[in-house]
Amino acid sequence: MKIYTRTGDAGETALFGGGRVSKDHHRVGAYGTVDELNATVGAAVVHVADGEVRGRLERIQHDLFAVGAILSTLPRNDDTPHPHLPAMPRARIGDMEGWMDEAEAELPPLTQFVLPGGTPGAAALHLARTVCRRAERAVVHLATLEPVDDDIVPFLNRLSDLLFTLARLENHRAGVADVTWEK
Repeated sequence: MKIYTRTGDAGETALFGGGRVSKDHHRVGAYGTVDELNATVGAAVVHVADGEVRGRLERIQHDLFAVGAILSTLPRNDDTPHPHLPAMPRARIGDMEGWMDEAEAELPPLTQFVLPGGTPGAAALHLARTVCRRAERAVVHLATLEPVDDDIVPFLNRLSDLLFTLARLENHRAGVADVTWEK
């Protein structure tokens, strides 16, 4: 199978569950930004020094692939799940909350705004956090126009919080202070 198909040369793309839309369609923007988020999380993985954090990020990458697949599929008219779609990783929302609670117990209290920076891993996690917020905005916009799985926005919202917390944890475990905003 060749990687190029030439089917997108006219500015359209195929959706996972069938159908074609313009490459600038809001659905393509939403799942494309989730794909970009996955790539930034992958880039963060190679910079993060802590093995436990890397493992959690790698799990999140699989979840993001599932979220992208769900977003790249038009909802069915009868509201039944598409038979070839992965399940929405709903349980991961609670997992992320638990991971943040564990990290917060180890971290010094947050008393100032934190700027992106510190270690290379923390900086990469902050970058992933900003892309996560953009993905969340794209999905919120899509949801104003078409049905979207109810757990995708909470998943992305929690993930951005997790990425922030993990950036702080990465700095803390490396003995590097967070970069704080000087007013």
